[in-house]
This record gives sequence, structure tokens and C-alpha cells, in this order.
Amino acid sequence: MTQNKKIKEEIVLDGHKLNWHSERVKKWLKGERIAPITIDMALTRRCNYRCVYCYGQLQANDEKRMTKEVIFRFLEDAAEIGVKAVSFVSDGESTCSPHIYDAISYGKKKGLDMALGTNGVLLKKEKLKQMLSCLTYLRFNFSAGEPKRYAEIMGCKEEDFYKTIEIIKECVKIKKENNYNVTIGLQMVLMPQFIDQVIPLAKLGKELKVDYLVIKHCSDDEDGKLGVDYSKYFEFTDILKEAESYSTEDYLVKAKWSKILSGGKRRYTQCYGVPFFVQISGSGLVAPCGMLFNSKYKKFHMGNIVDTSFKEIWKSEKYWKVIDYLASNKFNAQEDCGTLCLQHKVNEYAWDLKKGNIDLKKPEENIPNHINFI
Repeated sequence: MTQNKKIKEEIVLDGHKLNWHSERVKKWLKGERIAPITIDMALTRRCNYRCVYCYGQLQANDEKRMTKEVIFRFLEDAAEIGVKAVSFVSDGESTCSPHIYDAISYGKKKGLDMALGTNGVLLKKEKLKQMLSCLTYLRFNFSAGEPKRYAEIMGCKEEDFYKTIEIIKECVKIKKENNYNVTIGLQMVLMPQFIDQVIPLAKLGKELKVDYLVIKHCSDDEDGKLGVDYSKYFEFTDILKEAESYSTEDYLVKAKWSKILSGGKRRYTQCYGVPFFVQISGSGLVAPCGMLFNSKYKKFHMGNIVDTSFKEIWKSEKYWKVIDYLASNKFNAQEDCGTLCLQHKVNEYAWDLKKGNIDLKKPEENIPNHINFI
């Protein structure tokens, strides 16, 4: 079996991997305080693009400087307390930070699985080999298959479309030449008005020889500020199935059906996923999720890694007070949250475990790729 075929068969793009971490789940079920398995974070709140669908624009909070010392201290703390994976994916474009390459290398050195989500245009070609050798996955946020629409949707110049394509090609080439075990993919955030770009992007991903294209819903806040009409998604099933038909042995196209066809609704009321999966803003702010970064959600803020080490924040009563509140009847995720958060699939699974709807069992399937990015 080729490496690419294995990637296609074992990558999870519409689901979760929490069931592969049964020991930590058992501790949580017993009420023990556990370290997160995965942490998503940004190294800055800055971004060189202005994507139409950007949720980060809704989550302004006090900017603090994420220095190399702060970032390295965080990575050391994460490894020490038992975090398994760190992805530089959050409310800023982490390649705007001068420390991005050193941070990826240092995290890998500390035994963490490392990943990067990026628009990609600022990546330096001379740094790609070093970076790819340390990453578990590299995901390009790429929400259109045609240059004019790319510029309109992602808030950049048309020339950035071509620049990024050359970088993607170089990454694919380096991976193959060095047989690196890194997954290279594209992610499209689908708002209803972008539906014309689904098929062009599916074709482009195939031409670029990336491992996958994932087509995901667009999250909105609890006030619907981005104006996503979730009812429209139901009209696109034929187009999304056509896009998936471009999959081959070496290339997977996958729509996140469980969220796209959810109508933006949750079936759980409490948020149980946070102990397994927290997020950190590019300002250094630690919060349960990116939807709660905004300063108006201050009561949910656990601390800031610029001011306090992550290990101290994780051990603090404030951190666990927030987690306990989200898991209590005082909180209702159906009313108090934006739509379809990053932890949504983990939340569904944890909810079913907690309510006794399912039993904790070791999965019978093969171990998936990126197992520590739950």
C-alpha cells in the first residue's frame, strides 16, 4: 500500500479521534483533572488576508506580544503536562510571526505533534524542507479554485493565488522527494455564495497532487454577524457529491457532511469537550474555544501565556472553574454559543459518554492519521 493510499483510507476529516485516547477519557469520566490532548493556537492576531468568512474578526481581544521566549515556554509546558499535539491554527495567520519555523521545530523536539493551518502566501521556500520534516500536517486555507474569486473571497490580490499555488507545488515536491510523513491538504470554508468554486477547487487540488481537500461549513457567532444561511447548504448536496467524485487513490475530497447538513444546530446543551481541546488566541489568551476570545466573554478567559506560564494557568482554579461552569446546567451551548464550534464533534462524543448513550470502547478500525489532533 502506498503512503498516499494509506492517507486516503485513514484520514478523518468529518469526525473526531477522542475514542483513541481512552485512558485520558477514563480519567475525565472519573472527575480527574486532565491535560488537553490537542491545543489550537495562533502566534499572532495579525493576518495579511481579509477573508469574507473570517470568524477571527469577531473575536477581538487585548493584543500582547508573543515573543520567542513566550512561545518556547508554552511548548515546554505543554509537553511537560501531557499535551500531545499543538496546531498553529486560530485567530491569526501564524506565518506573520517571525518565530513560526523555530516554534514548529522546537515543538517537535519536545515530543509534540505539530501542525500548521495557513493561507500559505508568506511561507519562505528556503524554510519549507525544515518545516515539513517537523509537521504532522500542513493545511492551506484555500477557499476558491479561480484567481478572481480567490481574491474576492479571501481578501487579497489575484497574484497571491498564483504565489500560493507555487508554494503548494514546492511543498508536495519536497514531501515526495524526502518521503516525509506529513499530510498536505487544502481547506475550503464554504459560505453559500461560494458554491461556484467547489468544483474548480476540487479539480485544482487534484492537479496540485495534494493529499486532500476538505470542504467545511462556515461558523457564525450567536448573533449571526457573518450572515450564514444554513438552510442553503441543503441545496448543495449534488455539487458536493460531484466534488467528492474527484477523489482517487492518492487524493481525497471530503465534505464535512455532519456539520454542513446540521442546520447549524447542536443536540447537546453542556460543553464537555474543553478539557480535551482548548484554544489560544494570537494574543496569548487561553480560552475554552475561539468563539469565546472576544473581550465581552471575559468570564470565560483562563489566563494569558504572555503573563503566566501555561502550566500555571492549567493548574489554576480559574481554569477549572471555567471548565466546570461549561459542563454545568448554568450553561446552555444551544443558546450561549456560536454555531458549530471547533470542538463540536468531540462535544457530541463526550456528551454521549457522559449521558450513558454509548460505552467507551477501543475502536476496531485502524489507527487514523493525526491521532493526537482529536
